[in-house]
Amino acid sequence: MSTLVLQAFWKLIQFDRYLAKQNFAALWERVSRCPIAKARPALTVEDVCAAVDLACIWYWKEVLCLQRSAATACILRQSGVRAEMVIGAQQMPFRAHAWVEVDGRVVNDKTYTSDIYAVLDRC
Repeated sequence: MSTLVLQAFWKLIQFDRYLAKQNFAALWERVSRCPIAKARPALTVEDVCAAVDLACIWYWKEVLCLQRSAATACILRQSGVRAEMVIGAQQMPFRAHAWVEVDGRVVNDKTYTSDIYAVLDRC
């Protein structure tokens, strides 16, 4: 588990660089091009989400939903899970949010997240 937390921590750093440069397009491209491993999933979705959550606790600054979701989606894909990062928005009050879905099920946020936000895009 500690190796998985370190991997998650490293992914948070990588995606934080994109956010620091305000380069959303590059972050989106990186996640969308992250390959899905051909092998059967070696880790459970719950293990990966727990590791990312733990890495977020130890991260030295606030982790945004976009950063957390990008890291989660990539680690899941590298583990052989067909994960999608989803970007959504709500109108009143205006808010945008990112989360990860596996087979249409929200895995790294509240299960009703997809009911609150209108989906803008998936990768």
